[in-house]
Amino acid sequence: MAKKFGIIGHGFMGHEHEKMLTNFEGIEVTAICDIDPEQLKDVPEGIRTYVNPSDLINDPDVEVVLVVTNNNQHKKLVIEAAEAGKDIICEKPVALSLEELDEMEAAVAKAGVKFTVHQQRRYDQDFRTAKAVYDSGELGDLYVVKSSLYGFNGNMHDWHVFISEGGGMLYDWGVHLIDQMLWMIPGKITSVFANVRSVINTEVDDYFHIMLRFESGLVGEIELGTYYLCDKPHHFERHWFLGGNRGSAYVDGFFPEGRIIHTAHLLKNVGGQRTMTAAGPTRSFGPPAEGLLQISDLPKVDTKHEDYFTNYLAAQEGREEFLVKIPETRRVLRLMDAVRESARTGKSVDFE
Repeated sequence: MAKKFGIIGHGFMGHEHEKMLTNFEGIEVTAICDIDPEQLKDVPEGIRTYVNPSDLINDPDVEVVLVVTNNNQHKKLVIEAAEAGKDIICEKPVALSLEELDEMEAAVAKAGVKFTVHQQRRYDQDFRTAKAVYDSGELGDLYVVKSSLYGFNGNMHDWHVFISEGGGMLYDWGVHLIDQMLWMIPGKITSVFANVRSVINTEVDDYFHIMLRFESGLVGEIELGTYYLCDKPHHFERHWFLGGNRGSAYVDGFFPEGRIIHTAHLLKNVGGQRTMTAAGPTRSFGPPAEGLLQISDLPKVDTKHEDYFTNYLAAQEGREEFLVKIPETRRVLRLMDAVRESARTGKSVDFE
């Protein structure tokens, strides 16, 4: 029997959820709510509409409440849904602070309902490709994993321009990029160093550069810029780079292109003969000898955002665990606090 979903919030992401779930086997969208009646005019026939979230939460024909509202409303709605005995999926970020998450978890535990977070970008093809390379171990001991996302539009939009609403890029894409890095790389993070800036926005951040030093010595680097002006054909660019002592890999684009590169052998020492390049004479950075670089294709992955809900239904039935666990989202929030502290002080922050 299909799980009956109610969606609170029918803006951009609410519409995306509605389109995906109305045709999803095992899920029936029975109700949608938005405080703006204009957002409800295109709700498909047969789905009840509400302008008051409490009315949807208390609808007996709703089993799972999907919270897709402005970030500052997550805590109130999750707690209300829990107290009504409804299972809950909350859009990211799950909360604006650890204190908010504490209150949400307490309400969920008291009610005995299921609670998880919509971190669907764990199924991004670029991320899963980079993760498959990482998991394979074929690059040897990794010293760096870089994740970057660049755009040119600059300005934030709608409620995302207001701090009071939970706006800014760290709460928007930052949650996803940090979650991907932490989910890929096991082990403790010993220190965090970050730069967070408002380049062209008034209130909220639109640029960040985060460096995470793991206990293993590996450094995870995350950079996002919304005002990276470039005249290349693709203004919206996604990149990964993984470097190890036995090879490197690059993964470019959301539908990734890239390669894995090994060397046929390691040079015992730098040869005495210098090579003239455009940058001048060099030995370490000269062109590789023929046959030195061995290039192979990236692994193929087949993932899509719909897989999040496939996992959700399986977890509801006890066949799998929920992909996104609340302690993992708590760690992301803790790390974001450290990122802000480092950006504010200009110093590295100890972590874990």
